[in-house]
Amino acid sequence: MNQSSAQQKQGKMDLENTLYIELKNGRVVIELLPKIAPKHVERIKLLARQKFYDGIVFHRVIDGFMTQTGDPTGTGMGGSKLPDIKAEFSDEPHIRGAVSMARASDPNSGNSQFFIVTKDSRFLDNQYTVWGRVIKGMELVDQIKKGGGRDGKVVDPDRMVTVRVAVDVERVK
Repeated sequence: MNQSSAQQKQGKMDLENTLYIELKNGRVVIELLPKIAPKHVERIKLLARQKFYDGIVFHRVIDGFMTQTGDPTGTGMGGSKLPDIKAEFSDEPHIRGAVSMARASDPNSGNSQFFIVTKDSRFLDNQYTVWGRVIKGMELVDQIKKGGGRDGKVVDPDRMVTVRVAVDVERVK
């Protein structure tokens, strides 16, 4: 399938700004938001193209709140070797399906970890950078193994099989 027919099949999605996360049960499709978080979108696409996220676990999953991943150590303390990114706060709300950059206490410490909001969490607005939104497969996110306790640490966690920028997948078909 060439790129134009792939785009037709996908509707009017901007495949350069669409992310595919393959899970054991299927594909989650994320619309990237470069107009509101250009540096974060650039980082996520770079890491996806480096296959950085392949096999990384969902280390922190709090039922009725969010699902976090992106740490190669699986501890919640790791990140990529790239420098941290300055926050890009916006009016984009932390509602179900929002994809936002995790960080330490410093607002400018986002790196590779991110979370998907599973229940509206507007108290996070303007404190974390929203860089995408799930447009397909939220039911798959809901099926990710949950953690326990206040921190949501997951024992024997589910993982991302692969993470790709959609245009790179569609180009090879």
